[in-house]
Amino acid sequence: MSELINNSRYRKERLKELILKLHEGESAAQVRMQLIESLQEIPYGEVVEVEQELMAEGLPESEVLKLCDVHGQVLSGHIDLSQALIVPPGHPIDVFKKENIEIRKVAQRVSDLLESLDRIDEEGFKNYVFTVLGHFYELMDVDKHYKRTEYLVFPYLEKNDITGPPKVLWGKHDEIREQLKGCIEVLNTTELTKQDLSDALEILFFPTLDTLTDMVQKEEEILFPMSLDVLNTEDWWHVHQQTLEFGFTLYDPDVEWKPEGLVQEEEKTTLTSGGGIQLPSGRFTAAEIMAILNTAPFDMTFVDKHDKVKYFTQGKERIFTRNRSILNRDVRLCHPPASAHIVEKILDDFKTGKASHAPFWIQMKGKFILIEYFALHDENGAYLGTLEVSQDLTANRALEGERRILSYTDK
Repeated sequence: MSELINNSRYRKERLKELILKLHEGESAAQVRMQLIESLQEIPYGEVVEVEQELMAEGLPESEVLKLCDVHGQVLSGHIDLSQALIVPPGHPIDVFKKENIEIRKVAQRVSDLLESLDRIDEEGFKNYVFTVLGHFYELMDVDKHYKRTEYLVFPYLEKNDITGPPKVLWGKHDEIREQLKGCIEVLNTTELTKQDLSDALEILFFPTLDTLTDMVQKEEEILFPMSLDVLNTEDWWHVHQQTLEFGFTLYDPDVEWKPEGLVQEEEKTTLTSGGGIQLPSGRFTAAEIMAILNTAPFDMTFVDKHDKVKYFTQGKERIFTRNRSILNRDVRLCHPPASAHIVEKILDDFKTGKASHAPFWIQMKGKFILIEYFALHDENGAYLGTLEVSQDLTANRALEGERRILSYTDK
């Protein structure tokens, strides 16, 4: 046992020395070579402890944040994850990891597109920019992934005196958010030229994608194993229950996680205790209102007053595809870049009272589709949000004459 303790002490002291060398300006390549020679693999828990110790010993949080990417590159592939736990499908960590797979995919897709900029002619440049912009809007969805770690997972770590890594990771999240916003701002520049974009690739776009994918690595090698060590099943159940308040990122779980011993009691309280929703003209249970909304012959999507998608119906035959990854997403990011300014105009008109209804109709795959936006207000006139209603009117437009209820048959 003493040998293991000594080995652990040696590894941490050596790792601390190497991180401080980075702080003093030694190159990441040189430090990585020393790491390989002297340490081989490091248990992830020791990496966490070293970060905490450095901050406790006076290394400023801002300095640890600045070094985070560099020592992440140095440690990449040399963190021992042999003790990491396997989680069941739908568990919050499983969802985080599946989201990371999608984040990597989109980041790689964007990287490949940016690498092809030289092959794009001036005529095709505008469409190229719209395509790249659409992918960056997708990547902005990572904000929901980060918020779930910040507001649902970090508090449990902090309760167990693990404060250093959450501070560092939250700081990196903020950096990534600002970098992504910067990329989107450049791509939205009205007079953007091919040369402008080319000049920005190495100083903004590629560093942003690198930082984004480096964060995936930090989560996989440090945050997730550490969180699984600290949080118990009940803690993860609370995380799971609150996840929909923030929404998913680029992925909608197809399995609902139900830990044994906790679910039945929670479901019983939610679905049967206390009854339902009382309105001025009647009352619903949760099951009844869900059935009504999902049976109505049209799709509805609710966007709140902060322009976030909060709900959509789940009827059998949807007109436009929806999945839960859009929940809590800015509605502007749910539309193609070419029409985002129209969405902005509708929202502004609804909020100012200039308009309360915006109807559109299109021909799609041989069907006549009516799309309507309605401004929602409370009894005092305060703006609550927007309701989008989409309906296939193809069959209705073909109706003639009349069909009375007395003519009903079961066919």
